[in-house]
Amino acid sequence: MFNDPLFVATAVAAVLLIGLAKGGFSGIGMAATPLLALTMPPLQAVAILLPILMMQDVVSVWWYRHDWDRWNVKVMLPGAVIGVGLAWALASVVPDDVVRLIIGVIGVVFVLNVWFGKVPPPRRPSAASGVFWGAGAGFTSAIASAGMPPFSVHVLPQHMDKLRLVGTATMFFAVVNLMRVVPYFALGQLNRANFLVSIVLMPFAIATNFLGFWLVQHIPTGPFYRISYALMFVISAALLVQGAVGLWHG
Repeated sequence: MFNDPLFVATAVAAVLLIGLAKGGFSGIGMAATPLLALTMPPLQAVAILLPILMMQDVVSVWWYRHDWDRWNVKVMLPGAVIGVGLAWALASVVPDDVVRLIIGVIGVVFVLNVWFGKVPPPRRPSAASGVFWGAGAGFTSAIASAGMPPFSVHVLPQHMDKLRLVGTATMFFAVVNLMRVVPYFALGQLNRANFLVSIVLMPFAIATNFLGFWLVQHIPTGPFYRISYALMFVISAALLVQGAVGLWHG
């Protein structure tokens, strides 16, 4: 694989995005899988990135161990278990493009409502909301590495401190990534060849992780939220278009 310049370019870009995402800009990591999928089947791309994500989770969980909201993680994880299990059951039935289209629509509508709708005061949603959007995040994370839009719909309206927001996302997705190991192993994607590729990319991934930490610490809360919403919109719109084009040509 490393003899292919296109693979090397897309792999480096994907790992950079994941590192920044694990450092704090969570939404931007959604673009990593589609990038790497330019040179290989999407499921293989996800399988290569999963060990990298888990290694970065170790670093990020330690970094944000004091900055996360336990209530949100507690109410979202039961839903995530349902979502990951559903993704495993439907992985061979639901086309990736359908999932991308659904995620894109949810993310775009949510951000447009934030930008142009009546802005509600900060609030803590119900536990039922946490279970529902946790299931959505678990499902889309397992099937397409795109769990941030459902997660953000539940968490962003709470207007948490930026470090608490990033830490909450870190803890939630660290557990979700662990849940994904069994389905991916059962599907035959966590094999020796893919794992060796992951190992080679890990040092660069960890370096970009710390770059993400530095950026989050030096960007004020207001601009950080504006960047988060903008990233969510751009990535959701890209997924929407990608899904629609894939279904049209399929």
